Amino acid sequence: MSVTVLIVPGLRDHAAQHWQTLLAAELPQVKSVKPMGRDDLDCQKRIEAIETAISNIEGPVVIVAHSAGCIMTAHWARTTKYVHLVQGALLVTPPDFETPMPKTYPTIEALRTGGWLPTPRNILPFTSTVAYSQDDPLGSVETVEQLANDWGSFKVNLGFVGHMNPASGYGHWPEARTLLSRFFDLEINHQ
Repeated sequence: MSVTVLIVPGLRDHAAQHWQTLLAAELPQVKSVKPMGRDDLDCQKRIEAIETAISNIEGPVVIVAHSAGCIMTAHWARTTKYVHLVQGALLVTPPDFETPMPKTYPTIEALRTGGWLPTPRNILPFTSTVAYSQDDPLGSVETVEQLANDWGSFKVNLGFVGHMNPASGYGHWPEARTLLSRFFDLEINHQ
């Protein structure tokens, strides 16, 4: 049975030039958790959205999460009944929600009220890779490396890539395919 990639976005709306959106267009079997923006920070709704998405997938799943999607995935992993389907997870630039973030992002109090905090730090029940940035404004190298250690994840230092989003200059990101190939044989639709 072929692997389905599940895209788990962070606290953003749909972004046509986001690397996750572009990657989804290249892969043969992809589902996405609908982006929910920053207006409603209810973490439980997002966990339920992951659960619903995976419940509608037959066969193995590889999760591709970005930013807050990484934290959502860690919360989801603690309660899901579908963990046995997850073959692996690529977790890209997880934020440090326990440290104040730039003004355009939610406050610690808003995140706490929304159920995001404390950040889960238990070992994830599936193989995972945390890909992180040397200059991410939403998470220091030390904090993200410790989070990866806590989750039992492999670590990949991407260098100076900001938050790996369009604002940091990242749309198409070929290295995502390379990192995903650690979890399964990848067939790409070249368009």
